[in-house]
Amino acid sequence: AASAQEEARLLPTDEFEIEDDYTTYPKPSVTSRSWYHLSRTPVTQQIKPFFPSVQEAPVRLLHRLLPKRNHKLGLLIGYLALYTALFILLLLAELPLQDGEGQHVINLDCVDTLWRRKNECGLDGIDCRPFTNTTFAFRCPADCAGVQLLNPRVIGPIEVNYRPLVVGDNPYRADSFVCASAIHAGIITDAMGGCGRLSMTGSYDAFPSTRKNGIESIEFDSHFPSSFKLLADTSFQCKQDPRMKLLLLSLLFTSCLSIFSTESWHFFTIFTMIFAQVAFASDPPSASYRNVTVLPDHMSMFAKRLLPGLFCAVVIYWTVVKRTLDGLYAQFEKTLLWLGGFWLGALSNYTFGWLPISRLNAHDLEQQPGAKVALAAIIAVLVLVISQQIYYFWLEGRLLPYLGLYGLFLLGIFVCLVLPGVLLRIHHYILGLLLLPGTSMQTRPSLLYQGLLLGFFVNGVARWDFDSILQTADVLRADAKFDSVLPVVLEPVIAIVDRLTVSFFWETPPAGVQGFSALVNDVERYRAFFADGAGATSHFNWTQAPDMGLSEYVRFAYVRGGRTLDYTKPGTLFPNGTWVMNESST
Repeated sequence: AASAQEEARLLPTDEFEIEDDYTTYPKPSVTSRSWYHLSRTPVTQQIKPFFPSVQEAPVRLLHRLLPKRNHKLGLLIGYLALYTALFILLLLAELPLQDGEGQHVINLDCVDTLWRRKNECGLDGIDCRPFTNTTFAFRCPADCAGVQLLNPRVIGPIEVNYRPLVVGDNPYRADSFVCASAIHAGIITDAMGGCGRLSMTGSYDAFPSTRKNGIESIEFDSHFPSSFKLLADTSFQCKQDPRMKLLLLSLLFTSCLSIFSTESWHFFTIFTMIFAQVAFASDPPSASYRNVTVLPDHMSMFAKRLLPGLFCAVVIYWTVVKRTLDGLYAQFEKTLLWLGGFWLGALSNYTFGWLPISRLNAHDLEQQPGAKVALAAIIAVLVLVISQQIYYFWLEGRLLPYLGLYGLFLLGIFVCLVLPGVLLRIHHYILGLLLLPGTSMQTRPSLLYQGLLLGFFVNGVARWDFDSILQTADVLRADAKFDSVLPVVLEPVIAIVDRLTVSFFWETPPAGVQGFSALVNDVERYRAFFADGAGATSHFNWTQAPDMGLSEYVRFAYVRGGRTLDYTKPGTLFPNGTWVMNESST
């Protein structure tokens, strides 16, 4: 008993003093009894740890080994230096590689393709050549199997969405996601990424649909001018994606820091460590196209986003986090709830990737299956959480100021909604900032909610930067439809002599459009402008290759301002000369 009392006297009262009874903070006096007090004296919430002797043990052990503050500071510096060194050592796996022929291995992103959407490859695919006699070694990151189309894409006669874009079965159509195709072919794994060799194989007919390694490829039953094959390449040693090793490292170091520290300012250390994990490994931003190493891009974007992120972290700390973590000695509960919630939010691309909501805007909610039901469920959960937090704010006597704060938030959202020419988009980092003030108290639910919201903020900023809350329709549309006017195509003139020849005609174009474009099998084969004369745009002739025996799929669109508008849905030209046209747009 005497030794225990001596040890207690050694604990600095400003950092490590832990009261046996864990009483609440002194109760403030009340000079008025307004409706939200309801004759109660406000009580500041404070967590009384379960099994306090167990949860206090790490702090007491650290103090016994390092009783002086300078010793603890030296340990912290060494601890962070060790973490930084190990983190950088694991990142060295992303340095440039060379294949067996001395050529650089190309880094690909999960959505990289060899053929661009719509008519972006130009007439006859001229801007996406060469189609053959080209090969290169590539490296893919992990977790590409879950990367999906977020807007409809037409592949021959069908429209696909919310699935990986993989067409065929080695060879693959050139507009397929290369990394998802490599997973489908078994060249790399989704968990670890990997390397392979890509060879351009030119024109190919009839791409089958197969299901392999968790990915179902898309069928295309006609010809396409460009395709590629994927093979394993054993001429060099491929270094696998280090994200899982980095995640285990960061989890271990942040957990130890949380367990052995009671000082709330360590929030900044943990914030920076998790920010680095997301920015470099767990959900890194896209790097430059076909680079030899992603590190320069990732370092540049990390520095760009961390500095304003830390400024926000300072504000969050003084207004929210300090109130929650100060005086909290429930070390294991804090680590499980607050730090665990922080990691759950920061890894939201894994932990919440199963939710059928890709982007929180009206367009995506309308077109994505299950999105509205999921949003309704999220709102229901939020209502329950908010009701619980309102009760705790009432207990602390702080309800009215926070209702006023959220009233200002709602007013700001309303103003954004009525501004002309722009649309409101609530990014998940904005959602975190809006809801964090509602967690500024020391309760177990608040620990979890605050951690989750901090994680959402870090993931949103580290991955997507401080994207604007107000965006134009063009930015939100991305590669989706314009909902523009569509050409009305007349019955074609079809002739079969040595081969099948079709002449397509269309009705007089509306005012404001300047040209006409036609795709055959998703390749632009015709583009003309009305100002060049009627002869240039009165009709489009298409001649089928002899003895092809395959159907072809034709789509039409107007051109305005140098940009091709929406294409019609594909009409089908059968080998026997039959033509069937679908009138709807894509």
